[in-house]
Amino acid sequence: MSTNNIGLDKKQADKTAKKLNELLANYQQLYQNLRGFHWNIRGAKFFELHLKFEELYNDINLKVDEIAERILALDGTPMHTFGDYQKNATIKEVSELRDGNKILKILVSDYRTLIVLERQILKLAETNGDEGTNTLLTDYITQQEKTIWMLNAALG
Repeated sequence: MSTNNIGLDKKQADKTAKKLNELLANYQQLYQNLRGFHWNIRGAKFFELHLKFEELYNDINLKVDEIAERILALDGTPMHTFGDYQKNATIKEVSELRDGNKILKILVSDYRTLIVLERQILKLAETNGDEGTNTLLTDYITQQEKTIWMLNAALG
């Protein structure tokens, strides 16, 4: 068995890094959407949602860096072009949406997309004894489950 720099099976680590790149693409697309939501939100919940979207995109910005660094730790290369992100993301670009409830529904769906992908990566990482990836994603999932609950609560 061939191992990478951190002692994990190279083939398994490569599979994990590939899925992490897919996750990275989805995070980058969600980040970009959240920036647009933050800038363009209108209506009665403007102040509340404007601040919430900023909080969410700042959190995602940190996670993007952590995911890219994990890919590097696994001896992979993180994607870094918008073209690659759009080609590999399940989360799609949303433009010029101003309605708070519609945005919240999209965000619930997008966070679910992230959780599904993160759980797939967890299974891959577990088979390779990759505790670093497991810890990272377990923390993300815990936060995102709470975020989904809160977004749904805001929808009523």
